[in-house]
Amino acid sequence: MFLQKSKIKKSRIDWFFIGIVAVLLTIGTISIFSSVVSLPNQLKIVRTHLLALPIAFIAFFIVWNFNYQVFQDQWKIVYSAMIISLTAVLFFGIADKGAQSWFRLPFFSVQPSEFVRIGLILVIANYLDKSMGKIKEFSTVLIVLLISLPIFFLLIKQPDFSAIMTMLPIVLIMLFCAGARLFHIFAIMGFVFITVLLPILWTMIDLNPELAQNSFINFFYNFSHVNWYLAAVLAILIFFTYLLWFVLSKFYLNIPKLYFVGIISVVTLGLFSGIAVKKQMKYYQQKRLEVFLSPDTDPKGAGYNLIQAQIAIGSGGLMGKGVFSGTQAKLGFVPERHTDFILAVIGEEMGFVGIILVMSLYIFLMRRVINIAYLARDRFGYLVNCGIFGMFAVYFSINFGMLLGLNPVAGVPLPLLSYGGSNLVSTMIAIGITQSIYSRRYALA
Repeated sequence: MFLQKSKIKKSRIDWFFIGIVAVLLTIGTISIFSSVVSLPNQLKIVRTHLLALPIAFIAFFIVWNFNYQVFQDQWKIVYSAMIISLTAVLFFGIADKGAQSWFRLPFFSVQPSEFVRIGLILVIANYLDKSMGKIKEFSTVLIVLLISLPIFFLLIKQPDFSAIMTMLPIVLIMLFCAGARLFHIFAIMGFVFITVLLPILWTMIDLNPELAQNSFINFFYNFSHVNWYLAAVLAILIFFTYLLWFVLSKFYLNIPKLYFVGIISVVTLGLFSGIAVKKQMKYYQQKRLEVFLSPDTDPKGAGYNLIQAQIAIGSGGLMGKGVFSGTQAKLGFVPERHTDFILAVIGEEMGFVGIILVMSLYIFLMRRVINIAYLARDRFGYLVNCGIFGMFAVYFSINFGMLLGLNPVAGVPLPLLSYGGSNLVSTMIAIGITQSIYSRRYALA
């Protein structure tokens, strides 16, 4: 018994995991300082980052020493705080880069959506934990979406589509880890896929008007507006889908009607959502999408950031130009280099080796989060860690995919590396929760 207690005391923190976090923070801090050397607000950025670091570590230690199960007991308070903060920022927040997402405080600003992301993970983990007996039912998935809906609505009002883009995949990952039916998850993914794909295709036609000379493509392009074409096609689609189900049922193929209803619902809702997204897109978002489809469309405008970031990474070669020796970033060719494009700075100054190092550290970090999920003493802790894994995986995919041209440029930082006090503090809170789960993995802890 003494040996077991001793082992528990010695294992209250995953030092390998914390070591990875420390290395990423060090690389990020050096890269931020290097990237802002030539900026006129250099001192403000450095001061804010140095202020955010101790706050982030204090938040980590507080959350780590908290029993993570308190978040499950107080989920109503967590959810209420999320709704109140996102509502308040619409009335009392400040606008920055087209979104009213910040509270201005005396020495720094706070972006509540960064903390809401962690809160949503905790609230959904609580609900899924208490609904495991009904996890295969669609009603459970529907309630998870209804829990998320007010959050997404308030984020759209800011508007902050980047936050929604990072939160929705986290919700799907948590549903998958909880054991929800793949059909239900694929239905949601299908809806999201259609919602995203349609504006992309319509934008591609806008960029290449000659495509509209094809009668089929022109017919499809007319779907970008709600009109009689749309109503007629949907009516025909519903009729033939029902006819297909009816015929198959006569051949004693017992395919549940739910599948056909689900397919029609996904297509219909996805189509209307795609139209809504196309209409709601702001000018700069439309330009980002155009640049994603054709980077050379606006090389001195919307495409400038991505092109210059890729040039900076390419100029770094294998070993890089050396820390504080980058020219593309330091001379201002790469905008937003200390936030969205921090990887461009790392690639130029630390080269291909630096990018591979960062990528490897992130993969190790996500692997440790999953390992801790399996060590959790209860299902709530397991689900929370699955959500935190999803958070890091989404950030990782978006940032690396952005530089590789696999997805449009999005205002999404890379946690522990990019500048951003709110993101840093919220990330360290997530890491603190993970370590709280790890330190209490034994029944005696």
